Amino acid sequence: MKFTKMHGLGNDFVLIDCLEKEVENPSQLAKEMCDRNFGIGADGLVLILPSDLAEADYRMRIFNPDGSEPQMCGNAIRCFAKYLYERELTDKTQLNIETLAGMIKPEIILEEGAVKLVTVDMGEPILSRNEIPMLGEEQEQVIKEELRVGTETFEITTVSMGNPHCVIFVEDIEKIELTNWGPQIETHELFPEDINVEFIEVLNQDEIEMRVWERGAGVTLACGTGACASTVASILNELTERKVTVHLAGGDLVIEWSEDNNRVYMSGPATEVFVGEWKL
Repeated sequence: MKFTKMHGLGNDFVLIDCLEKEVENPSQLAKEMCDRNFGIGADGLVLILPSDLAEADYRMRIFNPDGSEPQMCGNAIRCFAKYLYERELTDKTQLNIETLAGMIKPEIILEEGAVKLVTVDMGEPILSRNEIPMLGEEQEQVIKEELRVGTETFEITTVSMGNPHCVIFVEDIEKIELTNWGPQIETHELFPEDINVEFIEVLNQDEIEMRVWERGAGVTLACGTGACASTVASILNELTERKVTVHLAGGDLVIEWSEDNNRVYMSGPATEVFVGEWKL
């Protein structure tokens, strides 16, 4: 079975073309392929599928290294769009991709015929407590709520970009014990579907620095939906402007939460690393 290894700012994926034939048991396959010692090594397995929806060009499914299936992944969909264009599976530069988070619309930015960047319309952020989802009495927005984790209390702001995010602002991001607090917050009883965790240091009104613990994947170098959620949270807390450069461990993303239509736009690169064949 042929595969392609790609990454978006170091957030890496194995992509499989399933347009002719779907893979069996993708959850188990993800566990095996994503293993960094005994497999290819990746933060997720991405399946390229046909869509039954008339308005969609293709369908994307993604599986975490633990076999779970998230609703969306911002870095993965940039890789997905680049793959489609460079494999001549589409000649469009504006695509409609079906995901579990709904229709996502990446736009391919070309330079001399090659894919330079992918800008993705990530849709409107979901802010209501029940839709994150979080336990407790319904609120339109969850901003600066105290969350007790072991001996520590964090102030959290929660945002869903089709998948849930818990954003925490800190003074010095280098002092955060991500591998300690990340898994404890991810699986906290307040979040019935678990949650992605972002720690944010605001550098100025136009820049933030982010570290992420991804639900089902752990520490990753970048998270596109996390960068979007963190930008929305920064604006809700009146810490930044509406267009922000997010500095991640793997590189930078530019995120804008439009005041005109309430939609979030993400711009960043996607890189192909190598192709190979997986022995079944």
